[in-house]
Amino acid sequence: MWKKFFKNFGFPLIAVTFLWIKALILNFFLFHLGIQGSFQEIIMIISPIASLLLFIGLGLFAKGPKRNRAIIWISFILSLILVGDAMYYSFFDDFVTIPVLFMTKNFGDLGTSVKAMLSFKTIFAFSDVILLILINKFWGKKFFTTENVKGSARSAYFLIMIAIFVLNLGMAEADRPQLLSRSFDREYLVKYLGIFNYHLYDIGLQAKTSTQKALANDSELAGIQNFIRSNDTGVNAELHGKYKGKNVVVISLESLQDFVLGMKVNGKEVTPFLNQYTKQSYFFDNFYHQTGQGKTSDAEFLIDNSLYPTDRGAVFFTNPTNTYTATPSILRKDGYYTSVMHANNASFWNRNMMYPHLGYDRFYNEKDYKITPDTSVGWGLKDENFFEQSVNIMKTMPQPFYNRMITLTNHYPFELDPKDQTIDKLNTGDATVDNYVTTVHYLDQSLKQFIDEMKASGLYDKTIIVMYGDHYGISENHNAAMSKVLGKEITPYEHIQLQRTPFLIHFPDQKTGETIHKVTGDINVKPTILNLLGEDPAKTSLNFGNDMFAPNYKQFVVLRDGTIVTDKYIYTGEKMYDRLTGKELVGQKPPKEDLDKAQKSLKYSDDIISKDLLRFYKIKYDVVDTKS
Repeated sequence: MWKKFFKNFGFPLIAVTFLWIKALILNFFLFHLGIQGSFQEIIMIISPIASLLLFIGLGLFAKGPKRNRAIIWISFILSLILVGDAMYYSFFDDFVTIPVLFMTKNFGDLGTSVKAMLSFKTIFAFSDVILLILINKFWGKKFFTTENVKGSARSAYFLIMIAIFVLNLGMAEADRPQLLSRSFDREYLVKYLGIFNYHLYDIGLQAKTSTQKALANDSELAGIQNFIRSNDTGVNAELHGKYKGKNVVVISLESLQDFVLGMKVNGKEVTPFLNQYTKQSYFFDNFYHQTGQGKTSDAEFLIDNSLYPTDRGAVFFTNPTNTYTATPSILRKDGYYTSVMHANNASFWNRNMMYPHLGYDRFYNEKDYKITPDTSVGWGLKDENFFEQSVNIMKTMPQPFYNRMITLTNHYPFELDPKDQTIDKLNTGDATVDNYVTTVHYLDQSLKQFIDEMKASGLYDKTIIVMYGDHYGISENHNAAMSKVLGKEITPYEHIQLQRTPFLIHFPDQKTGETIHKVTGDINVKPTILNLLGEDPAKTSLNFGNDMFAPNYKQFVVLRDGTIVTDKYIYTGEKMYDRLTGKELVGQKPPKEDLDKAQKSLKYSDDIISKDLLRFYKIKYDVVDTKS
């Protein structure tokens, strides 16, 4: 009996065991899944088994020697998926989704980042496939194969697989009710269902999403509009229209986090210019980025639309042809020339497809800049050269203009030519963290040059200047090194505090500034800018954010993973912390209205995007831009 069993199922079960061990290694040693208690450990140990039995079991339909070869190929493909998951997570602290896999246009530009993530571990990850090949070569015919597996035996195999999955799902639901309705929280899905079941679930979500747009109708907007009205805190009347007709330059500061401001390395300031410029501007020191998997493009989307990015993929890829009520679309109707400057490939992040639908007149990309080996590093044109050439272009632009600028140099893996390194590296033993301060310092000096050139061009006193850090630069995988830098343990509370990025607004003719401690984020930038230029944010578009300068502004920020930050508390990973002290408020939960607001904000924004609901939104502006 046992001999027959091993002839039928020995080889596939060996393959399942190898893959199961690799999945557990990722679960316990790479992914930060926040395991709490032995029950969750048991769930996580069981979770990969059902999906592995399913995929490897497909090989049972092949006959004779072909079955083992089929299982080897399936193992190779599943190993490839695990390696891809590991590499993606090692940088983004997130799990890849189907929409991300469609971003193939980006892959050609990811060379330096991918190279930095490759190591001998990548090759080791395929060692089980090599072992399967050797086992099949030397012992396959004798122990692990037969002409065919009877249908009744296959049925029993798959029934056992189903039973294990039902057990897994039942345990998961017992510990985490409504798990499958919380697709925005990929960490929980992987922890409770396993990485392969997560991918199957993600495929199902993608299929569901693809049908939503066709079935949508304008009645769905009513509830969303009521929700937005109920959370509208108005505008600052004194600032309304005060800078009407002025230029606007919005600068995306690549990977810049707030913790480097004021920091010194061997007595030298990392950001000497920004340390001074924040004192001449309105600087918000509790500004949180709210990006998802789209990172820089998500920040762009938030800034221009006051909508949240989706929880899967980047809106620039998943919904580039939607109707949007973006800032440039609105300002064009008031005679503004609208543009984006980014010295990179026009198709990267699908920008050349997205920008016309946001209302941009022109996208200045790498073809508009002079880029040489001496003026480029890492991802492209150095920031110093980018700013110099960009100001020359701005001098020729029709005014008033709304212009967004996207920097590049301070990008993972934070490479910089030795001649441009004008500050010492850190000494944590983590190359990513150690190099980070050198590229941040370079970015800071490039910004000083930009401001000097704006003043020399005569544009400075005619222009509102907005600067924001687009997303984190140092991921959670570098917490050990960051603990050395900050001199404290990186707890879940500290991790959220590290999601703060610099944000400032400098007005024309402004001489003195103010540090504003309000809790805010990307979602509020659009209504703030519109009010300054004399637009009524509530009448020109649907905005989930509010004017940051409004007297009644409510300090409430929801991050894409569902984390809530207010002036009083931080709620993340189902734990609550005092925002000022970081003390865990054991057993406490946010007010029900806050939880409800956070969940509805993300859901309603997702509905607007996935169903293209703004095509039904009637406003006095013609926001539909059909330019190509």
